Amino acid sequence: MLGRGELEKVPASRSQADELLDQARRHVATARLAMDSDPVGSYQLLYDAARKALCAILENQGLRASSRGGHIAVYEVVSAQLVPCQATFALFTIRRRRGLSTLRLRQAM
Repeated sequence: MLGRGELEKVPASRSQADELLDQARRHVATARLAMDSDPVGSYQLLYDAARKALCAILENQGLRASSRGGHIAVYEVVSAQLVPCQATFALFTIRRRRGLSTLRLRQAM
C-alpha cells in the first residue's frame, strides 16, 4: 500500500492517536443523543468514529492514509494487521449500506 501511494509514512504520534480516540468517543456520545432526532447524522458520526479509531492505530505506527487511499485504505491496512479481530470492523463498513433504520442504528451502538 505504501508502494501504491495509498499509505504514507509520517512521524508516529501517540498524542495524535489519543486525540483521534477522544474525537471518536465524542462522536459516539453525540450519535447516541441524536439517533432519534437525526438517524442519518448519527449514522455518519458512527462511521467517522470508527474511521478515527482505526486511524489512531495507524498514527501509532507512523502511517497515514493518503488522499489516494482514503477511508478504504485505513480499513484494509488495519483489518489485515488484526485478522482475528475482523468482526470488530463491521461498524466501519456501514458507510456502504443505505437506508439504515433507527433500530439497526441502536444495535450498532
